[in-house]
Amino acid sequence: MPIQSILRYPHPVLKKLCRNVEKIDKTILSLIEDLIDTMHDGPGSVGVAAPQIGVTLRVCVIDVSKNRHGKENNHGLLRMINPEITARSGSATMREGCMSVPDYTGDVERATEVTLRFTEPDGTVREFVASGFEAVAIQHEMDHLDGILFLDRVTSIKTGLFRRKNY
Repeated sequence: MPIQSILRYPHPVLKKLCRNVEKIDKTILSLIEDLIDTMHDGPGSVGVAAPQIGVTLRVCVIDVSKNRHGKENNHGLLRMINPEITARSGSATMREGCMSVPDYTGDVERATEVTLRFTEPDGTVREFVASGFEAVAIQHEMDHLDGILFLDRVTSIKTGLFRRKNY
């Protein structure tokens, strides 16, 4: 599948609330493959959401297994359709970056554990608890589905936003 261009802030699609997927068909399966290819192509990327490539549907992919922060604690490649967080606990501040905001990183406070429910590409509903870096990545990508960027959650614009030195 082809690698897609990532929309950059302040593109208006990045601020839109995404629609639920009503039917899993070839278009949705192709979208998921495009998201996976785009994620793997991104430098250090651990996830991509559909609106980042201009599609306002509730679909995202995440894989923290190759990242040093997620290597020991992950559920592998997640292909999520209509994901929802049903519970949150704990709190920690971590530095986040985003392919849609390539010039900055920021300190964001997130839950350290989330219970997640979503539909797999084969139609199976899956539910599990994610923690640590994987939980943070899930919350970050799901924010994209609600039109929220990490910039909207930075703990302090004065002290918590940093210009990226290289990407």
